[in-house]
Amino acid sequence: MFDAPHTNTITTKKYQSFIGLEVHIHLLTKTKVFCGCRSAFGDEPNTNVCPVCLGYPGVLPALNIEAMHMGCMVAKALNCRIPEKTWFERKQYFYPDMTKNYQISQFASPLGQDGWVELEGKGIKKKIRIKECHLEEDAGKMIHTGTASLLDYNRAGVSLLEIVTEPDMETGEEAELFIQQLRRTVRYLGVCDGNMEEGSLRADANVSINLPGKGLGRKVEIKNLNSSRFVKLGLNYEIQRQGEMLDQGKTVVQETRLWNENRDETAPMRTKENAQDYRYFPEPDLPVFSPDVAFLKSVDDALVELPLKRVGRLLADYGLTEEQADLICEEKAQADYFEAAVKDAVAKGLPHRDAVGRVTNWLLSDIKHILHRDGISTAELGSFKLTPKRLTSLLVLIAKGAVSGKNGKQTMEAVITEDKDPEAIIKERGWEQITDPAKIAEVVQSVYAAEAASFTELRDATTQDNTKRVRTLTTYLVGKVLAATGGRADPKVVGEQIRGLIQGK
Repeated sequence: MFDAPHTNTITTKKYQSFIGLEVHIHLLTKTKVFCGCRSAFGDEPNTNVCPVCLGYPGVLPALNIEAMHMGCMVAKALNCRIPEKTWFERKQYFYPDMTKNYQISQFASPLGQDGWVELEGKGIKKKIRIKECHLEEDAGKMIHTGTASLLDYNRAGVSLLEIVTEPDMETGEEAELFIQQLRRTVRYLGVCDGNMEEGSLRADANVSINLPGKGLGRKVEIKNLNSSRFVKLGLNYEIQRQGEMLDQGKTVVQETRLWNENRDETAPMRTKENAQDYRYFPEPDLPVFSPDVAFLKSVDDALVELPLKRVGRLLADYGLTEEQADLICEEKAQADYFEAAVKDAVAKGLPHRDAVGRVTNWLLSDIKHILHRDGISTAELGSFKLTPKRLTSLLVLIAKGAVSGKNGKQTMEAVITEDKDPEAIIKERGWEQITDPAKIAEVVQSVYAAEAASFTELRDATTQDNTKRVRTLTTYLVGKVLAATGGRADPKVVGEQIRGLIQGK
């Protein structure tokens, strides 16, 4: 059963809101969906084009089976049914960046049908129905410069999968979460990079409001939403605007509106078309596609554990907090890195709980800092020079007291810059921790001679039972010894020897 809609709380409480999304994702196929042109972002304008994607008369499209395979992977991940037969239609319309004046798309039998996803997070938990997933070709790109408009057809014909939801969402926050979860899902599957700024994931939102129990209202579509945050802001603004119109006795116009991010408001674009305006009819140059058993098995074999399920498993198997599990599962490569590191740390002798704690802390703090500093995405952890095995070797050395925490972090930096194992770096630099009490005693005596006043003050504070002052002075003197040994002396042994001197032992 699906959650019952609830009354919207953003505007007056008398109205119920209905939100459906149309999300377009660029599939990471090497070539376009119906021709052999390179599919890539950022190339020189109009260099990845041919007679097919430019719509020359008499050319014949050919289906890129990789696009169909990736589309079916997404459909399965969204719990959609893949029909026995699926085919393409021509969607007729005039637009400057579609030279054929029609788009090859799917209408009557899309590749994915009647699916659903669970929304979970940010205090939200509900099921959202997926109406369909259909494969189509993208249009080109218009660039407006002053009084001129330029056309780049590199994007024309790129593999585009459109995911259409039922109007089951009710707030901008739910729509934002849906897009964030979908983005994470397609990145896990490796079928889309999810970069909304570059347009590889785009969303149009449909929203209407009505009195409770009266069904859908007049639908308004919002375009130009290039971030999940703008989806949230645009929808919440539009719900508020429509509510105020109905409060004033006005009629909401069925139309398409644009989101103006500079003014944080929607603005009219054009009156809303109906589906019949496109005059769909079967694409005569492409045969019906009937997925066989081998194709469907290859789709199933390519699926991976999806983010939401993996978060739940990490919570159960590793005892992480919800925040930690969510952060680790942000990217598949990062979650893979985490699990590989914990497994290897346990194999090297660390107790499971200790291994989880150490890997989590280093991954979400020190390693994340380095990645951000060096401009490396967490999605690139698979080729990171600090491999899971190198990280765990370092963590085991620290746990055994073979290297100090400070030198351990310096070792980590050297591993990344020099591409060497931590053991080799520690040996080359002479960073092994000094644990021999006799060697440490020599340094403590040297510091004692140089810091006699501080030792006297520490002795007085100890006699007076001034805990705070004792702690401060001890930390200071331990730091002096560590500095004299290049951070190599075992702090525990240093502290014991300082206390021994104070107590006359």
